[in-house]
Amino acid sequence: MSIKAVLFDLDDTLLWDDRSVKEAFEATCAYAERKTGIAADKIEEEVRKEARKLYASYEPYSFTKMIGINPFEGLWARFLEGKQPEFRQLEALAPSYRKESWTRGLAACGIVDSELGYELGEMFASERRDRPYVYEETFEVLEQLKGRYQLLLLTNGSPDLQQEKIASVPKLASYFEHIVISGDVGQGKPAAEIFNYALERLGIKPEEGLMVGDKLTTDILGSNRIGMPNAWINRHHVSRTDEIIPKFEIDNLRELHEVIRLIN
Repeated sequence: MSIKAVLFDLDDTLLWDDRSVKEAFEATCAYAERKTGIAADKIEEEVRKEARKLYASYEPYSFTKMIGINPFEGLWARFLEGKQPEFRQLEALAPSYRKESWTRGLAACGIVDSELGYELGEMFASERRDRPYVYEETFEVLEQLKGRYQLLLLTNGSPDLQQEKIASVPKLASYFEHIVISGDVGQGKPAAEIFNYALERLGIKPEEGLMVGDKLTTDILGSNRIGMPNAWINRHHVSRTDEIIPKFEIDNLRELHEVIRLIN
């Protein structure tokens, strides 16, 4: 059976989110180093550690795991949308989470300064917003696929944050017939429900779609569960076990043309 639609993950598949987050940390921690004399990499290490711990202590934590919102997205998300009550909890927590993550990170470095913690928390959010990156082949490949196949964006995350990421890259949304965000659906990848929801939007059977994503535990596991072919984009040549096996493994989005040819 031939492929009729290609489903793309967003973060670290089309958008280079890891780079955006890393550079935001570097810029913010360089400023913190100038203010405190503590090495920037040490501050980053401690803030990341404290942010993870604090994030996991919140009541909506299990919800964020299910929807797919990580601690570092929480450091700049506003959580203004989403129907579930957990989003209202996250909206209320977000300002203090930003401040406390940085304040506790500074304290772990021997600096007790809540005002600086607040300043750094707001600075990180701004620095992250100023750094939308796409991979160099993203638009090239989307342009080649558009018109030949239905294209759907299937992303985990908070509705307003994911929409903000998409909007920060001009014309990205125009390539997709449908954009499905886990926070809108109420289920995140790898749940079969969100994949079936995407298939309903496209009007196709699982074997007529191709899921493309960078995470084995969400993109590949979920599409495997419903019998959809998939391509794991492994840009950093990470080794894997045989616990989750992708149908195809690629280094670059340009390899999708060969993947589709082999499936067809």
